[in-house]
Amino acid sequence: MASATPPPTSSSLWRSRVPCSAERQGLFSRIAPVYDKLNDVLSLGQHLIWKRMSVSWAGSSNKNNAERKGGIEFWICAVEAVIWRFSCPRKSDLMARWIEGDALDLPFADSCFDAMTVGYGLRNLLDKQRAMKEIFRVLKPGSRVSILDFNKSTSSLITQSQEWMIDNVVVPVASNYRLSKEYRYLKASIAEYLTGKELEKLAKEVGFSDAKHYEIAGGLMGNLVATR
Repeated sequence: MASATPPPTSSSLWRSRVPCSAERQGLFSRIAPVYDKLNDVLSLGQHLIWKRMSVSWAGSSNKNNAERKGGIEFWICAVEAVIWRFSCPRKSDLMARWIEGDALDLPFADSCFDAMTVGYGLRNLLDKQRAMKEIFRVLKPGSRVSILDFNKSTSSLITQSQEWMIDNVVVPVASNYRLSKEYRYLKASIAEYLTGKELEKLAKEVGFSDAKHYEIAGGLMGNLVATR
């Protein structure tokens, strides 16, 4: 799906790390140990399908090279951290490298990624425009970013359904893990997020040549696909 060339490792290409917000970092650190398990329960396993769709939409600016070498480059943004993974589909060649850094000041050289994904991260960043500018900067020309998150719908019915599910399903289930407080923030973060049209507009404002937002899961989730 993307070329198997890892990003530059020269220290001169890495940017200094800016510490994450202590409050947000603490919140997600508490959620992390049971995050995947809760996602399985709350989405009835559907989150795996959404994430595969998102990665598929990211595509690659060099598909032929990817098919020949067999690799994928993508990053997942959470709060103000970036996690990067490189892997080969053949188990014998599996490689992984994880890097934590500031999503508003990515520690990567310009134009070094063939494809990128962001999973439930952009919504949690205070400066979304700066984050999008950084994504644009590190992507290669012609490549795409695919951003999966909760959808801020313009439909009152979908919004009401979303809020009902958070209040009556998500928070009660999270309370079994003593995380009800951590999951109550979802409603506020979605309310402060951008609609699909606003995300498309933001992507084009920072330089992306094309941007399309797709509503999935009955409009409860959304995925922005933007081409550099």
